[in-house]
Amino acid sequence: MNMEIFKLLPILFIFFNPIWSITSNSATESFLQCFTSHIQNLNSSSKIILSKNSSAFSSVVQSSIQNLRFLNTSISKPEAIIYPFHDSHVQAAVICSKTNGIQIRIRSGGHDYEGQSYVSRAPFVIIDLFNLRSIDIDIENESAWVESGATLGELYYRIAEKSKAYGFPAGSCPTMGVGGHISGGGFGTILRKYGLAADNVIDARIVDVNGRVLDRKSMGEELFWAIRGGGGSSFGVIVAWKLRLVPVPPSVTVFSISKTTEQGATKLLSKWQNIADKFHEDLFLHTVIGVGDKAGTNGGKTIVIEFSSLFLGPVEKLLLLMQDNFPELSVARSDCTEMSWIESVLYFASISRNESEALLNRTQQSKSFFKAKSDYVNEPISEAGLEGLWQKLIEVGGYLIWTPYGGRMSEISNSEIPFPHRSGNLFKIQYMVTWDDEKETEKHIGMMRKLHAYMAPYVSKSPRAAYLNYKDLDLGRNKDANTSYAQASIWGLSYFKNNFMRLAQVKTLVDPGNFFRDEQSIPVYPSRKK
Repeated sequence: MNMEIFKLLPILFIFFNPIWSITSNSATESFLQCFTSHIQNLNSSSKIILSKNSSAFSSVVQSSIQNLRFLNTSISKPEAIIYPFHDSHVQAAVICSKTNGIQIRIRSGGHDYEGQSYVSRAPFVIIDLFNLRSIDIDIENESAWVESGATLGELYYRIAEKSKAYGFPAGSCPTMGVGGHISGGGFGTILRKYGLAADNVIDARIVDVNGRVLDRKSMGEELFWAIRGGGGSSFGVIVAWKLRLVPVPPSVTVFSISKTTEQGATKLLSKWQNIADKFHEDLFLHTVIGVGDKAGTNGGKTIVIEFSSLFLGPVEKLLLLMQDNFPELSVARSDCTEMSWIESVLYFASISRNESEALLNRTQQSKSFFKAKSDYVNEPISEAGLEGLWQKLIEVGGYLIWTPYGGRMSEISNSEIPFPHRSGNLFKIQYMVTWDDEKETEKHIGMMRKLHAYMAPYVSKSPRAAYLNYKDLDLGRNKDANTSYAQASIWGLSYFKNNFMRLAQVKTLVDPGNFFRDEQSIPVYPSRKK
């Protein structure tokens, strides 16, 4: 880069553009000057960085925070937000942050359950990938390059725009950012057919700790392995993914049937536990378990279980499968709707089938305070165990989502990528509780912890496994940059099991100084003493 052109104008820009009000913090000032000196297009500088002294700063910080727990004014805010338009802007942010001892947080959609993409205990800047969201669909080669700031909704829309014969196996929330979702694994309604989003990555671009832009070939297979399910932010800034598109049929079928415990829901769920992972891989049948009003009572509560399905095929074939495998659910033709795959994306996102452009909306329609946890189940939970769970759930007032595994998920090796939860898992549980008043935060988090504790006898053990994308700092957290491998194993083994050591070895190889870190980032692996 020719630095002569940057000698004067950046300094004038810093002091005279109103969004560049420099704080008294010398490290922040040095970072801003360093970053500006690396920007090639000076005319776009005002669009790339926003300092915390700007009048718009607070509203911008809050704009993509999905969990209202992290709007608390006592929570530390970034020194600045970087909005890169090009990989070179990410390179500059990494180089200048590292040089000046400032941490970075990487945000693509803001859906991190514990706010780790926009919260830090140390001085930090946010690299917000909002502007890096180009999507290049290559139907002929059944692939797509997708920048990390794109949302899942944008990705699905652009695929369907080019061809109705392809889809991608990722999540149901359309406002979720591609970058974090895929780097943590990423699952959706066709995981039993095609596995996780991370299982279908064929290349990537990452900015490493030295500011280099690397692809699969130049980063090497160890780092490429680590970022597909190991949490990309521990290793660098992933700016783009190359994805394998998957074929979908012209017509798929969906249904949703709800039952209360008074209508036999507990026995239906007991049957579901024994068969959901054994269905044909084209059939996805998950359950959403919540609390509803009990009929005929004044304020009484009951458990409501919704059985929701996506079948990759016509309704007639689905009805035969259900009759052969789960006749107790009594699925009728009138319960089912045939549609295209992209319409099923809208269906599971609770969007009208004729409003596909809603997938391009990056704003979450409603936000709340929430706390989530996860578990994996290896053996069916007894009806007695379920009855106890219903009592706890009514007390907490939250809901559970049980996602069936099996199919392709059981065929992929536990070590193929860092995500280890494969064969032997019947289903995954997501626990969720939401509330509207900040004053009730501690109460609801405490109740969620009690619910989770109740489930300990019924879920995986040694370790009690958890899903990285349902981030849970209750599992443990890194104290500082020098957190040891042994200390981090308290939470790391839950997410990654036997893959945790390999992740730490990759971390040591690519980021030995542990620059990319947060409260649950991969630690550096201890060197062997000679």
